[in-house]
Amino acid sequence: MNTVTGLVLTYNGERLLDQCLASLDFCDEILVVDSLSRDGTVEIAKAHGARIIERAWPGPVDQFRHALENIHTDWVVSLDQDEFLDPRLKNALVATLKEGSPPADLAGYWVNRRSFYFNRFMKHSGWYPDRLLRVFRSGRMTVSASGAHYRFTPDGPTQRLAGDIVHYPYRNFAEHMEKMNSYAQQGADALRAKGRKGGVFRAIAHAKLRFLKLYVLKLGVLDGRAGFINACAGAYYAFQKYVRIEESGPWGEL
Repeated sequence: MNTVTGLVLTYNGERLLDQCLASLDFCDEILVVDSLSRDGTVEIAKAHGARIIERAWPGPVDQFRHALENIHTDWVVSLDQDEFLDPRLKNALVATLKEGSPPADLAGYWVNRRSFYFNRFMKHSGWYPDRLLRVFRSGRMTVSASGAHYRFTPDGPTQRLAGDIVHYPYRNFAEHMEKMNSYAQQGADALRAKGRKGGVFRAIAHAKLRFLKLYVLKLGVLDGRAGFINACAGAYYAFQKYVRIEESGPWGEL
């Protein structure tokens, strides 16, 4: 029988952590790597019997690498603190990893993520099916990051599992704007490091293209008001990112 670790990186994640960890209760171990939370995150993790490593946040790649160095099971199921497994996916994981026998050369499984935004679960807008490699054999993937976003890349063949990761990324629109501010800065820093140019005209052009991509090409129009708001927010993100590339420094300095 395969052994499985449920892995969650946390920081002030009490909002959905209880539901997240409950959905991983079939795992042989749950590992929570916490970046010095100031809310009830650690207490919730302890209540679920998780092994906890407390470590300041060095960035997603280094934090994941440290976490994976502390995992010794055959398989890993990785969730963010604002995600949980729906019953269909959980049952598929139990049947595949705990009761079944995955092919020996298989590196991992792709799963769909279903995200809630504004007033609905998005079905278009580039948000769904949002396939992610979140189930992988230990030592058979690499982790990388672009700006604020990380990804796992499999080292070998993969398959897909039925069911969804359920994702509630924001408490409200205000929190979306706060995160977007951080993402835009990280995106601008990454582009500047690559030698990319910014400026107002490029920012306007990228904002227009982002809106058209999300609302028209990705069928955001079919997501109703949520789709329109998301496309506007995406355009604003693109504008901010390309303007900030050429920002000279703190305003008001002499």
